[in-house]
Amino acid sequence: MNGETSGEIHATESAQYWLEKSQAAQQAGDFDSMLGFARQAATIFPDDLPAVMRLAECCLLCGQVQEAIALAQQLESETQADPHRWQMIGELYTKCSQFGAASKCYRQAVKLHPEDPSCQYNLAASCIAMGQIDEAEQLLSEVIRLNPTDYDAWQNRSSLRKQTAQSHHVKQLLYVLEHLDQEDPGRVAICYALAKELEDLERYKESFYYLQQGASLRRHGMKYNVDDDIETISQIISCFNQQLMQSAPALEEPDGPVFVLGLPRSGTTLVDRIISTHSQASSLGEINTLAFAIMQTVAGTDSKAVKNRLELVERSTQIDFHELGKRYTQAIRGYGHEAALLVDKTPLNFLYIGLIRMAMPNARIIHLRRHPVDSCYAMYKTLFRMGYPFSYNLQDVGRYYIAYQGLMAHWRTVAPDSFLDVDYEELVTQPEEQSCRMIDWCGLEWEPECLEFYRSTTPAATASAAQVRRPIYSSSVGNWRNYEQQLAPFAARLREHGIKVE
Repeated sequence: MNGETSGEIHATESAQYWLEKSQAAQQAGDFDSMLGFARQAATIFPDDLPAVMRLAECCLLCGQVQEAIALAQQLESETQADPHRWQMIGELYTKCSQFGAASKCYRQAVKLHPEDPSCQYNLAASCIAMGQIDEAEQLLSEVIRLNPTDYDAWQNRSSLRKQTAQSHHVKQLLYVLEHLDQEDPGRVAICYALAKELEDLERYKESFYYLQQGASLRRHGMKYNVDDDIETISQIISCFNQQLMQSAPALEEPDGPVFVLGLPRSGTTLVDRIISTHSQASSLGEINTLAFAIMQTVAGTDSKAVKNRLELVERSTQIDFHELGKRYTQAIRGYGHEAALLVDKTPLNFLYIGLIRMAMPNARIIHLRRHPVDSCYAMYKTLFRMGYPFSYNLQDVGRYYIAYQGLMAHWRTVAPDSFLDVDYEELVTQPEEQSCRMIDWCGLEWEPECLEFYRSTTPAATASAAQVRRPIYSSSVGNWRNYEQQLAPFAARLREHGIKVE
């Protein structure tokens, strides 16, 4: 670490000085100095909230989750009548996947400032994660009353339940949309809300019309090129070749983490809930821990900063794989779960199957797959808050899906028997048979309670948070047929690339 962090402190130096040095170290890929500078800021200025928050953020990036949680607890114990601080602590707890603690902080913020719509909104978000759907809907309605221009609140409220002819918000949403400028970014959320509610009402043509509007506007505001993701996937295939994967250690008994992965909206949350309902398993949810561990391990092998994703992929083949596995498993234990088996359900971990296989021979991987057009349309109609930039344009979705299929075929070739393929359609039509198969793959004895996952009160912070509070249903199977005419060109493109659609 740079000696300056332990040297003499000048009176003119502020917390911001150390925070800027921490940010610069992060950009340079120097994780040790990044954490050291942040720790310096928080040590010298312990009452500076941004400094402590930055230290917690750096701890998460470095896999020191337990310390990040301890920092949040420390801030909570020192906070009294400041709703802004309660909100920030709640956000920190959320980043640490401590949704129950976050909810308590947001409730405190609402208690102190009940007319602040941002306090109500954050509490609603935590209620969704905690499965308190009715309360979340009431809170979002209150947010809309207090601030009708909070368009995310409109969209989130529409997503909480299936709308009916007797109870929906289509008329209000159309009124809001009519009074928004054509380029107003608020149109995105309102269009997605309309698409969702109109689909529930089986007004499919109208639903697709508004979805196209919302997705197009969302895509227009993004700096993204799907070619970059496709190139990264090609680099993974090239670097994690047969020769490298032949050196992978033999699979061990499954006492390590379980990775549930696949494209978003393919059923990963459902599988996560089924497995984590087992008495010996617990869910970590969607976390970035593996990606952070990879970046930190790569940075530790070479003092040079990683220039881009292609270089990151190449350098990741040269790391100490055992060190990566150790770093990751230590980090996930910091979340505080006592169960023997922890489930990481971060969908895009399918990019890292080669690294998982090399670094954690005692891990188990479950890959969810779904009918190609159902899968792609489910992504297209979802307004993701973070990630998945390919999902807002059907051409982008199709090209990404084709690349994803190629990568999964590659993993089956170079790492055979390393993961279990589960078809969403079979899972929802044969739930017990497929669930038993997954539980067995994880090295666990079958427990019938796994099929009653919807009774679990554990948090679920994903786009499917409301759906997993219900028993297994199959109504989403073949949903794309409701838009068969609109999706005909898209389906034809998949067929051209050898992907079976019928």
